[in-house]
Amino acid sequence: MARQDLLAKTFVELADNLVADFDTLDLMSLLAQRTVDLLDVDASGLMLSDARGGLQVMASSTETAHLLELSQLQNQEGPCLDAFRTARPVMTDDLRTEDRWPHFGAECVAAGFASVSAFPMRLRDTVIGGLNLFREQPGGLDDGDTLLAQALADVATITILQERMVRDAHLLSEQLQRALNSRVVVEQAKGVVAERVGTGVDEALAWLRGHARHHNRRLTDVAEDVIAGRVSVDSPTKRSDW
Repeated sequence: MARQDLLAKTFVELADNLVADFDTLDLMSLLAQRTVDLLDVDASGLMLSDARGGLQVMASSTETAHLLELSQLQNQEGPCLDAFRTARPVMTDDLRTEDRWPHFGAECVAAGFASVSAFPMRLRDTVIGGLNLFREQPGGLDDGDTLLAQALADVATITILQERMVRDAHLLSEQLQRALNSRVVVEQAKGVVAERVGTGVDEALAWLRGHARHHNRRLTDVAEDVIAGRVSVDSPTKRSDW
């Protein structure tokens, strides 16, 4: 496939997350491989931040690149970490003379790599990871490949964040619906208690809450049991039930 056609196909694939089986790991694996196919690099690796804000290796084009990514995390040094922390690209033309990452640089050279470039996966002020590109020859990427590498990382970032937003919005909607359903159940149970024992709805709610606390249960579960007749409410004045 011609480079221009592959480039167009890659951007479409990176942006296409509106499918039921979208998978972040698949997306990262695609990005790792396509950066090697499209850019003047020999290997690549990707890290994403986890729920605690730490980085985790997600995908690599080769096992060697995977081990070098793990080395960055183990030694807490390397261009991908710096790109993530600063939200800016980090590059070195010759790892043999680079002193910013002594452990990582030595391991890269031992693995046959002479230069490396790292790009933040970012959207405005949000940084979710980093893209690391390895070259066997000294020298950095040219301007065109530098712009393309950041563009690929940016599109992947937008895709991941959009998927997270859709997922979070769906979760929020489900939580809200569950809360609304629970409110309806509790309201019904309040009516049952008030009617059966001739008390007000405030007192009925207090009994439901007290019963839930006393038996270490959720209020909604107690309300459902009251409606279904699994909990007796004939004597709500019994203080052990409040």
